Amino acid sequence: MESSKNFDMRNGRNLTMLVDFYELTMGNGYFESDIGNKISYFDMFFRSIPDNGGYCIMAGVQQIIEYLSNLSFSEDDIRYLRGKKQFSEEFLNYLKNFKFSCDVWAVPEGTPVFPGEPIITVKGPAIQAQFLETMILLNINHQTLIATKANRICRAAGKRPVMEFGSRRAQGPDAAMYGARAAVIGGCSSTACTIADQMFGIPAVGTMAHSWIQLFPSEYEAFKAWAKVYPNNCVLLIDTYNVLKSGLPNAIRIFKEFLIPGGYKPKGIRIDSGDITYLTRKCRKILDEAGLPEVKIVISNSLDEFVIRDVLSQGACIDSFGVGERLITAKSEPVFGGVYKLSAVEDDGGNIVPKIKISENEEKITNPGFKKVYRIYSKNEDKAIADLVTLRDENLDADKPLEIFDPVFTWKKKKIKDYYAKELLVKIFDKGRLVYKNPDVSAIKKVVGEETSKLWPETLRLENPHRYYVDLSKNLWDLKQHLLGKYSDTYDG
Repeated sequence: MESSKNFDMRNGRNLTMLVDFYELTMGNGYFESDIGNKISYFDMFFRSIPDNGGYCIMAGVQQIIEYLSNLSFSEDDIRYLRGKKQFSEEFLNYLKNFKFSCDVWAVPEGTPVFPGEPIITVKGPAIQAQFLETMILLNINHQTLIATKANRICRAAGKRPVMEFGSRRAQGPDAAMYGARAAVIGGCSSTACTIADQMFGIPAVGTMAHSWIQLFPSEYEAFKAWAKVYPNNCVLLIDTYNVLKSGLPNAIRIFKEFLIPGGYKPKGIRIDSGDITYLTRKCRKILDEAGLPEVKIVISNSLDEFVIRDVLSQGACIDSFGVGERLITAKSEPVFGGVYKLSAVEDDGGNIVPKIKISENEEKITNPGFKKVYRIYSKNEDKAIADLVTLRDENLDADKPLEIFDPVFTWKKKKIKDYYAKELLVKIFDKGRLVYKNPDVSAIKKVVGEETSKLWPETLRLENPHRYYVDLSKNLWDLKQHLLGKYSDTYDG
């Protein structure tokens, strides 16, 4: 699955200004206050899993790479900002000569991720690090949401292929293209979105619409014409008029009277409406009785993971699925709540000064400091036990027992032996220089399969999954409590 088109998310578009305006007003303020070059640390993380699921699938890093690799302000950008009459000429000159110089770490695409842990960390001058907020969030939020939904749907389908059919229901061209990318990362076998094939090397597939049948004098003639044009890939849409009384009998006629005598193998039928369980069971029985057990049954009809799970449990005879609007829009929960928060700054001596954001809502209290994330695996089962967020200068010694504890209910502790650990965050940019080669979509899809296989089945359940724990190291927890106490005392009464 290699891309045949030299395409990145910019592709002739200047997306530098796709930012929230406050990122520019704050940047100007930082500059005028002489703190624009203060080294700052920001974390992207999310607080909850869509659909009350047990895990998410990281996606969208490639588009972050493309954006940061092309980050510059054009003359038109400068002219526009000058016209707002809110920015100093000195700041505009800084933007005109802008050179990206941040360090960026990210969890690789395809990796399962969980609430509360940094999935992207940015270190760099405050103006720059702040400026990246919107583009990091919109890319990771969107693609991680769709990749996660796709993985849930594909998991419900079992080993049956799932095709992404959602472009026409997507919220705009970018949502269609990058949604298709994310869907294949999540597990889909192919897409109907042709440009996604051209851009990312994702297999594009498609058969016919009802209009094809309607344009011919009869359904039989429409099927015959299609079979003549595509004898090696003949999948017939059989629900234009009546599935059992018309569509299926005509399809069988074409298979037996035209394709098979011509030395071709009939490929399949597609149903896009009606009672899926009833119709597929009847079709399967009729096809088998007609001596056509090799003919596949494809279903596409407002599907999601729950519909797929239910019809399969009812005995539906389905070989593959085409899933559209409920996938490309993540209809059941269309917002991924990733946030981007300051976690530390450096003082004049280069010392890291941790920062915290406090809230009445416990889940909105941030974890301070410059951090890294370990995934802890059992050596015996080769399954992930928990993730551990530590301060950057902490190292795990896998030869020694590890005690982890719930960050909120601290009396809940677990001592782990016979484990190994893997750091999740990898460096993407070093002082503005790209130092990481992102895999292609097919390789990322394999990562998803490998890494989800290391999650316990209880975590992978569609409903009421086991909670996967993200714990804090003792040092990080102590730091957090210290800052909570410090600011509580400061603002007491």
